[in-house]
Amino acid sequence: MVARKALYNTLLKTCVLASSTALAGLSFSAVRADKPSSLSFSRIGYDTLIAHRGESVDAPENTLPAYKMAVDRGFGFECDVYLSKDGRVFTFHDRDLKRTTAGANTNKCADVTWDEISRLDVGNWGKWKGSKYAGTRPALLEEVLALARDGRYIYVEVKPGPEIVPHIRKVFVAQKKATPKNTLFISFEKATCKALKEQMPEYKVYWITSSKHWKTPGYPPVTAKDVIAAMRETGADGVDCHFDPTVVTPQMVAEVRKAGYEFHVWTVDKLKDTEEAFRRGAQTVTTNCAEAQLKAAKAAAAAASACQ
Repeated sequence: MVARKALYNTLLKTCVLASSTALAGLSFSAVRADKPSSLSFSRIGYDTLIAHRGESVDAPENTLPAYKMAVDRGFGFECDVYLSKDGRVFTFHDRDLKRTTAGANTNKCADVTWDEISRLDVGNWGKWKGSKYAGTRPALLEEVLALARDGRYIYVEVKPGPEIVPHIRKVFVAQKKATPKNTLFISFEKATCKALKEQMPEYKVYWITSSKHWKTPGYPPVTAKDVIAAMRETGADGVDCHFDPTVVTPQMVAEVRKAGYEFHVWTVDKLKDTEEAFRRGAQTVTTNCAEAQLKAAKAAAAAASACQ
């Protein structure tokens, strides 16, 4: 507990220092005056910061405690899902179970039944070893969706290919809290994005991409043209792009948004970068430290206002 509190305080102080210059002379919701007038620009807030894998600085990633913490603090959150060998949709990030089970199970997620998965402890690894979260198991998608509420979004990152989509749809049909007003899908897999739009067309789908083509020699940057082409190919509603300021320029964002698609970014933990992402036109920012960033932004804005 002491170590987590120290980490949180360090992060908060870092955010305040990093943002004080950027926020000087601005109100908390201010944006650049030279932005394209046809676009709406977001600001740092409860509805625009998405807690990555839950509030993963303060609770083990992709667990119900981390998701609940995000909800209790007022934020939307992102979760990653896989399909078990027996057709259950559960939350996990890696393709195999090794890292967050401290090596207790090294099988791939798709090769293990839910009964086996449900016995795993994902709250007792790394810095969480010996913490109050010991004994936490992975969560089923239906348990995550029970946390849905209007005004905040759950970003469900679908890790596998399109074979998982009918199982996801079955989970959604059987519940009532998650709706198109509070839940959407993201995926790196274009085929999965397409399947989601075809089978669950009422829900938004964002294609996830890195900021560079890592599988291409020379790693050329992703362009607005690439993003728009992917949107047309998959039917996706927008993109969720890794935020590299040298790639995600105001011009790139404006081009994608003017083509009728949304633009979101991940995973940004420095407040100055979050502020810059919003100034460039990002609509939400996914972060590991949503509460710390929001508190730091408010503190910096208050300090700047007091100096005026």
